[in-house]
Amino acid sequence: MPQFRIEQYELHAMTYRVEAASEAEAIAKVLDGDAEPVDDSLEYVEIAEDYGLPADEHRELADQLRDLGVPVGDTVIPSIRRIVKAE
Repeated sequence: MPQFRIEQYELHAMTYRVEAASEAEAIAKVLDGDAEPVDDSLEYVEIAEDYGLPADEHRELADQLRDLGVPVGDTVIPSIRRIVKAE
């Protein structure tokens, strides 16, 4: 039976340490990449179902998933970034 490698979009949260004069400045520094990540603070949040393979570009796969009872939206195959057959 073939094997596949599947990349799935997931949401993670990371805590950063930053010195700033205000909350807004602290956020601006984090968004600019000018903050230090706190060790061991990466936390899994959830599957990112709003992102995925474009359903119209992968219509056959989307239809096969629907036939299997997997919910597939009109625009994306939820959370799947890439699938390749493993060698």
